[in-house]
Formats: sequence, C-alpha cells, structure tokens
Amino acid sequence: MAIRLLPETTANRIAAGEVVERPAAVVKELVENALDAGARMVRVALEQGGIGRVLVEDDGIGMAPEDLALAVERHATSKLPEEAMLFAIGTLGFRGEALPSIGAVARLSITSRPRAGEAHRITVEGGRKSAVAPASGAPGTRVEVNDLFFATPARRKFLRTPRSEGEAAIEALRRLALAWPEVGFEATLDGRTQLQCAPSTREGRIRDLLGEEFTAAALPVTGGAAGVLEISGLAGGPAFTRATAMEQHLVVNRRPVRDPLLRAALRVAYREVMAPGRHPVAAIFLELPASEVDVNVHPMKTELRFRDANGVRGALISALRRALGHGVGQVVGAGGPRLGYAGPARLGFAPPPALPITHSGGFPEAPAPQSGFREAPLPLGFSAPAPLAPPQAPVSADHPNDFPLGRALAQVLETYILAEAPDGALILVDQHAAHERLTHERLSAEIQAGGVRAQPLLIPAVVELPEAARLAEAAPELAKLGLELEGFGPGAVIVRALPALLGAPDPSPLLRDLAEELAESGEGVALALRLDAAIARLACHGSIRAGRRLTPPEMDALLRAMERTPRAATCSHGRPTYLRLGAAEFARLFGRS
Repeated sequence: MAIRLLPETTANRIAAGEVVERPAAVVKELVENALDAGARMVRVALEQGGIGRVLVEDDGIGMAPEDLALAVERHATSKLPEEAMLFAIGTLGFRGEALPSIGAVARLSITSRPRAGEAHRITVEGGRKSAVAPASGAPGTRVEVNDLFFATPARRKFLRTPRSEGEAAIEALRRLALAWPEVGFEATLDGRTQLQCAPSTREGRIRDLLGEEFTAAALPVTGGAAGVLEISGLAGGPAFTRATAMEQHLVVNRRPVRDPLLRAALRVAYREVMAPGRHPVAAIFLELPASEVDVNVHPMKTELRFRDANGVRGALISALRRALGHGVGQVVGAGGPRLGYAGPARLGFAPPPALPITHSGGFPEAPAPQSGFREAPLPLGFSAPAPLAPPQAPVSADHPNDFPLGRALAQVLETYILAEAPDGALILVDQHAAHERLTHERLSAEIQAGGVRAQPLLIPAVVELPEAARLAEAAPELAKLGLELEGFGPGAVIVRALPALLGAPDPSPLLRDLAEELAESGEGVALALRLDAAIARLACHGSIRAGRRLTPPEMDALLRAMERTPRAATCSHGRPTYLRLGAAEFARLFGRS
C-alpha cells in the first residue's frame, strides 16, 4: 500500500481527538486560556451537557485582530516566545492546539477585545475559517462552541449522556477553581447555576468547594524542601473518607493534575489508618521550579514527569504522615465514623509524648501516676489530648467522669471490652485492634528515640524469600527497627534478633511484609516512613488476640492507654478500634427516633 499525506482537514480532526475528547476537555482548554490571559472573572454556560453549546467568557487581556486570526491556526501561541521555555513552562497552555482542534470538530466563534481597543470576531466551522470582522463586546474574550463533534459524528456516538458530560465539565471547572482561588468562577448547566465562587483565599476556596464539614475536620499539611519544593494544603482525617478518589485534589504549580505518582503517595500515606476500599479527601498544593517538572507528557496535561520523582513522592508521603500522626482518632459511632480528627496546629495542642508501655504476659501495664500530679482529660474528639495518667487499679465507680472512655464493665466474647463513658454512652473496644495501635505507636516512638530494642534469638532463623537481597542491603537501617539480619547465600537471610516488644513471632511473614514495603514505597522516602506500614504488621503479630480473657485492671489499663495515644481510633490497618453507642443511637435501634 502506497504511503500518502493525509489531507489537512483529516489530519486536524485526528489531532483534535487527542485534545478534545469530550465537553469537559473543551471547558478545561478554554478556561485555561482565560486564566493565562489574566482573567479575574470566568463565566461558563453549558447546554445539553456541553454537547450542544459551551460558552466561556472572561475579562482577560483580550486579543488584537491580527492575534485573533492566528489563534485558530495550529501551533500558534504567545506562550512560548523562545524554544528554551519549553523546559520551564509557567503557563497552563502552550501548544497552540486547543482552538484549532475545537474548530476542526465543532462550530467555533471567538469574540475578543483588548482593554485598549475594539472588539473583533472570527468563526471556524469544521476547520473552515472566516475572516476576522468587527464586532461588539466587552474587554476580554468570549468563546462559543456549538454542536460539538458535528464534523465527526462517529466520535459523537461515544459521548455519554448529556447529564454525565455536564457533570464531568463542571468537575473540570471545580478543579481549576480550586487551583486559582483569586479568580471568580460562575457556571450554569441548561440555565441552572452549578458553581458560583467569588474571588477568595485558598482556604476560603477549599471551604466553598469541599464544604465546611471538610475544612473543620481537615489536617493542615506542610512539607517540602526550601527552595526546591513546597507542599501545603488540607487533608481529611481517617473519619473523612469517600468510596472513590474523586475528591482528591492535587495541584502542581497552579495546574490541577491526576498524576499517578502523587496519588500513589496518598495511598501509601493513608494505608495504615484507613480501611481498605475507602479513599481520603484532600486538597494538596505543590510548588516547585518550572524547570523541575515536565508538563508536556500527556495530551490533557493531567500527568507530569518530575526531575526528582522519588524526592517529590517521599516528601509528600512524609508531609501527610506528619499531619496524620499529629491528629487523634475520630469518634466512631453505630452509624459510622464521626468527625473529630484535627491537627494540633489548628487546636493549639502539641503532639503527646510517647506512651510508656511495659509488658506482662504480652499485655500493656499502665504506669503509676506521678506523685502529686494529675493531668486533666480532654474529650476524645479533640486533637492530641493531654496525656492521662492511667490508674494502677480499675477505675472506681465513684469517679466515672475522670476518663473519656470511662470504666470497663465487662469483656464480651473474650474479644471486646464493654465500657461506660462519662456521659452514659456505651463504648465497645476491640481489644486486639486497640492493642495493635498501642504497640504500633510504641515501636514508632522507639524508632524516633534512636532505635527499637532488639531481643536476640536463641537460635538464629534462616528465612528464604525472593527479596532477600533487598533486605540485606537495608540491614543497617533495619537494625533501628530491632531487626538484626544479614544475607545468607542467594535468596535467603539469617535473622539474629527481633524487636523485643513483639515477643517471639515467626520472622518469615514479617520479613516478606518488610520487603514488600521497601519495594512499594520506592526510593527517596525516609526509611522510618517506608517501614511504618510494615511496623503495623509487626504490631499485629505482637498484640493480644481475640479469645484472650482479660482482668478488670487489664481492661481499664487498655482504655487509659488508648486515651493518651495518637490515632487510637483506628488500628494499624485502618479498622476502627472502638464503637460508641450514645442516646441517639439507642433511640434509633429501638425505634424511638
């Protein structure tokens, strides 16, 4: 078959398919142009989900007649004055493809007026351009797109319903609005207002778009490296979850993205405090030099390539885990998680000191209170409560209000602790899940203090596994975790010591988990953070199990330890450690509400 050049019209329509796949892409491209033009107010109107009509108006700098004529030509742009800027792009758009691509598959009309000039209009229908003509209009630019894909009816058949397409277009606008809080946005769909945001601050825009409930419960996230990367924003605590990742908003240099590397960082950071199948809500902003990120790797510019990908990923995981570590567990009731997870910076509390736990038969014993000193308890819904001094004996019935989780009443099914809270609510604690979190936090505290105390094995254990070489390379760092091992031929390691806090678990599954964590977290993440999820598994093996009968002093000691431990409302795998049944829950259960 002979090779031939495609006709220009056909080539343009093929190229348009990479940029304009649905009405949401049209909205995104046109609004990005408006923002690059310095708009301070953007108005969008959609009809039939944007399939019938998309109108975008802005009050930006506008275009002169000669620029308007060039704007609909392929690869014509004002945003790359020289080729070198391609490697340090500071604008949302830069390829010069959006307008000609839209004009190749729809009926496009552009009216633009510079702030010190007259208005002019140009139209493009299925790739056929008109001459620029005088028109009337306010300063700025008005772009109208009608009959999307009329010139390529086969592509139009693949669009979803107008309702679905309209929702996707509004969502694309919401993400841009979050990234540009100083710009006002208005949007209507078939005449009904869908979005209305006045110019605001970043926190105000987050409140407008994600809701007051989220901002009240969110944790402040900060991190990065001076002069190289700045990370800021808000992230929901473990109580604030969604069934999908749709409410994860990631913004890099004012550009909303759905970058796989950044989304994976969120998964790793939340893995130990969130139940499987749930997703956190977050609004995270990253700022770094334009030369450190390549935005020209995806047709829709929603994925990026970082010069130091491991460093960016590690910094984001670290920032999120610091925020999560400074919060306190949410209160969980019969109807699901309740809000009450907030960062210490927002409430004025400092992170609590490490919980001192000693072992007696594998169970934590609460230390005696300091002489003449007693710290006042705070409600569980507050961040990082002041440490409570657990009693040496069960809580006395004469002082039921001394402790947020109250006093233990009984053990149920040799698995759950039943307690009465000061307000009369019943607390049901999963003893294994709760002790797992306590052990996890103790291990983490020992690492931060310089290393976990190791217990030498009477007989060193040889463990065979494919990832043995990776573990052997990390042996010096693993020693800080209380794991002393070394390579033992191809595909095996010899284990000489395990964390003393865990007793004597089988080392084989623990080492496999560690190897998986080292591989999944990747390079560039501090080892203590990379191993945090593995510590969760270690804690699981070193905690009391279901079926262990506890004495009243042991049950009360566990409750007291929970009250002074960060993240105590979830176990190391994200499951709740306790449920709270109050008056309202009982009323619903008995049909009184």
